[in-house]
Amino acid sequence: MSQPGDGRVAVYIDFDNIVISRYDQVNGRSQFQRDRAKAGADGMATDPKIAQRLQKATVDLGAVIDFASSFGTLVLDRAYADWSAAVNADYRGQLVARAVDLVQLFPAAAYAKNGADIRLAVDAVEDLFRLPDLTHVVIVAGDSDYIALAQRCKRLGRYVVGIGMAGSTSKALAAACDEFVIYDDLPGVAPIDAGTDQTLDEVEESLVAAGDVAPVAEGTAGGAASGAEGSDSAETAAPAKTPRKKSTRAPKTAPAAVEEQPVEEQESIADRQAAATRLLERAMQLGHEKDDAEWLHSSSVKSQIKRMDPSFSEKSLGFRSFSDFLKSRDELVDLDDSTTALLLRSKPQSPPPPRKRTPRRASSS
Repeated sequence: MSQPGDGRVAVYIDFDNIVISRYDQVNGRSQFQRDRAKAGADGMATDPKIAQRLQKATVDLGAVIDFASSFGTLVLDRAYADWSAAVNADYRGQLVARAVDLVQLFPAAAYAKNGADIRLAVDAVEDLFRLPDLTHVVIVAGDSDYIALAQRCKRLGRYVVGIGMAGSTSKALAAACDEFVIYDDLPGVAPIDAGTDQTLDEVEESLVAAGDVAPVAEGTAGGAASGAEGSDSAETAAPAKTPRKKSTRAPKTAPAAVEEQPVEEQESIADRQAAATRLLERAMQLGHEKDDAEWLHSSSVKSQIKRMDPSFSEKSLGFRSFSDFLKSRDELVDLDDSTTALLLRSKPQSPPPPRKRTPRRASSS
């Protein structure tokens, strides 16, 4: 059996499985089925309340792919779903940008039960025989239907890694894999209660800006209908909030030459610098977890960054070498150049302050 290391990796994502599981994990058990029955498959993304729930339950597929890349070179990435559904549309750009093949599944029945499971398993077994150099198989799902697939992959000498959602993953599937990881434990995945919640009027503003729904004016039939719902009318009639302007200030790690460039170019360089910092942070987390070592070789960290983002180049960011890039991130890493090989480790980060919650006012009768 192959061991984790520098191998050739195939990733298979049961997209509907992880998205629905995440939705139920965040919003309550079986909430996705109830909301789909209420709004319909095509109306979930346009209903303001359901759209807010969908946003809270967004899956960071970049974290999944980055974790898979820590086992070696990604040679196959496939995600299975009905991509014509409005609920899945927001993920298409994210997946295509990571070179993931989108396998279209047209439902032959109302719910297309086990459609993705069968197609994914058939493709995976075919790939194992067609590509004998595959060393790792990553199955992103928690369905017990994949137990036989995991067992067959192990029988054929592949190292099987499973990724699933907490609370909706089969224990038997986890036992059938060589390694199983809960999505919330992946490096870079934010806790469920992290971030700032959007109000319903902010969600509706974003939907109107995207052209998904039409604005409802006061006094119209739509406004009267929404007024019958009580508190919802107050939210939809609230004045639009002024969006915050994106900061044009370059980060601490940006080269000094940025200050002499136009504002648009400063924003672009600032974004690339911030993206490079996030790549380094995630690569360090993956390295510490995989090697279980305090100090990591800079070459292995750079290799992991290149796996996550092949376009990464420290020279395009204004640094002569990768070591200069690391030195500019001294708030994230400690460096040890006492030996011929440059070593680095993550600096302990102070925990974020507790989030303040505004107490609800008692409704007056």
